[in-house]
Amino acid sequence: MTIPTAIQQLHEDMRQWRRHLHQFPETAFEENQTAEFIAKKLKSFGLNVHQGLGVTGVVATLTVGDSSKKVALRADIDALFIQERNSFDHKSCHDGKMHACGHDGHSAMLLGAAQYLSEHRNFNGTVYFIFQPAEEGRAGAKQMILDGLFEQFPADCVFGLHNFPDIPVGHFAVKAGSMMASFDCFEITVTGQATHAAMPHLGNDAIVVGAQLMMALQTIVSRNVDPADSAVVTITQIHAGNTWNAIPESVVIRGTFRCFSDSVKALITHKLSQLVNGICAGFEVNATLVFNPENVG
Repeated sequence: MTIPTAIQQLHEDMRQWRRHLHQFPETAFEENQTAEFIAKKLKSFGLNVHQGLGVTGVVATLTVGDSSKKVALRADIDALFIQERNSFDHKSCHDGKMHACGHDGHSAMLLGAAQYLSEHRNFNGTVYFIFQPAEEGRAGAKQMILDGLFEQFPADCVFGLHNFPDIPVGHFAVKAGSMMASFDCFEITVTGQATHAAMPHLGNDAIVVGAQLMMALQTIVSRNVDPADSAVVTITQIHAGNTWNAIPESVVIRGTFRCFSDSVKALITHKLSQLVNGICAGFEVNATLVFNPENVG
């Protein structure tokens, strides 16, 4: 694609904005410095800026002409709890936090769009620039909506994008229907009976039960979801024990599942509950299953 010269001239500024955001990553609902940086830039473009929706959300408004049409452009601003291992000058300064999903780039792109449109004003209507916090599993979009986003900024439609490293530079990919899957988390706590590792018969090994559960959960998609539907169940965390010679009392298993329809989501939710209850009952241990423990959405 051919990029207009006026936008090409913004590339160096956008690169520096992205590197600044990358260097100072902030996670869900704590993006205070990020929001201030974005708001300051938007104000320097001459835009009206609102802060505070969804705790740390930022929305800027640009109106040109007399049309009643209103379009919103959206980017996410939060980082992840990941330790950055890069060595370049703009690597993360915040231990254990990193812009590993590209939200620094999304924010820089939207700032670039805001600057370009504010300078050229070659449209008729209103554009809202929405910078959303807490996209990474904490339902920041829902919180902004609950706080009155579309009452204060009633957009006719909203456009957003997400970087995909597999797509060549200078290309965009679009499709009809859903592009990104739903996101749900689960946390399973299996509680058995702790005992010495040399005397397993005197306890009830929660680790063994947890291992059975993890394998069984892999059958939810492979043996229950229609092969024509897309879905995935993934275990991402296992926590148990703190010594070499004792079987711990409990195991915590955390993971996610993603899909593209409410019916598949309901099926996965049901099968998760069924497997947890059935397997744990068979081993005579207790279990709790919590969906979205940190996600208000």
